[in-house]
Amino acid sequence: MGETNFGEKIFGEKTRVLVVGGTGSLGRRIVSACLAEGHETYVLQRPEIGVDLEKVQLLLSFKRLGAHLVKGSFSDHRSLVSAVKQVDVVVSAMSGVHFRTHNIPVQLKLVEAIKEAGNVKRFLPSEFGMDPSRMGHAMPPGNETFEQKLEVRNAIEAAGIPHTYLVGACFAAYFGGNLSQMGTLMPPRERVDIYGDGNVKVAFIDEDDMAKYTAKTLNDPRTMNKTVYVRPTENILTHLELVQIWEKLIGKELEKTFVSAHDFLADIEDKEISHQAGLGHFYHIYYEGCLTDHEVGDDEEASKLYPDVKYTRMHEYLKIFV
Repeated sequence: MGETNFGEKIFGEKTRVLVVGGTGSLGRRIVSACLAEGHETYVLQRPEIGVDLEKVQLLLSFKRLGAHLVKGSFSDHRSLVSAVKQVDVVVSAMSGVHFRTHNIPVQLKLVEAIKEAGNVKRFLPSEFGMDPSRMGHAMPPGNETFEQKLEVRNAIEAAGIPHTYLVGACFAAYFGGNLSQMGTLMPPRERVDIYGDGNVKVAFIDEDDMAKYTAKTLNDPRTMNKTVYVRPTENILTHLELVQIWEKLIGKELEKTFVSAHDFLADIEDKEISHQAGLGHFYHIYYEGCLTDHEVGDDEEASKLYPDVKYTRMHEYLKIFV
């Protein structure tokens, strides 16, 4: 059985997927999830990794699991065109945070390659967090991330490339395990800062689950040219609720300091640019509630679309830290 167009793809048919940024924190999980989903999985092997042993070993481990390595470089347009011509779907997991490599604009070169190749039936750019279309008011310098993501979206849509935007949740590794404390990835055991009154709702997701939703949505006709929000019901928690889960696990109540919005932003201009960007993003999430201040229908929310994904609840996620 075949297909007349991508929107009529038969479920269960193997989809050829190229993951760009496959050695990154989320990218490696997306590669694994695509393999587990049965997709014919390709990973872009960029010469820029040089002698980075960990990344080379990771690529080879993907190959052992059945993935194909495809050479390509953002400094070589022809190589990118050649790479994307081999697949049906391209997923980008390029880093978009200021304290790591900030590569969002590089995706414009990928868009050009996909446009020229002419065969790609779906492109998922690097999104995964706050919906950039709702962040026009974001504070600088953190607004740069959203502006760049919108620039990539505009290029995708101008080129007529079928797409899916996957957005909407805080990664548990950066916001859950540390109880959303800045400067650490481990949970406190004595005292904790609470943002505002601690009652703003926030959506959390384990990165492994974000990868699973990515692998599910990339060839789903229901998500063609749509934004899919990752807001699993049981992981929509206030800051206080997240802290209370941890307190119950360790059998101890933490000393809490409630930080007003004024105090949170008081010395932002004295910080390094990457720290300023982080503070701005935290402000929009915990004081404004940008992840949960709008309604999302069941047909556009990942955990409703794919109930077979048994996503990790935050009480389960935090157990490993006890």
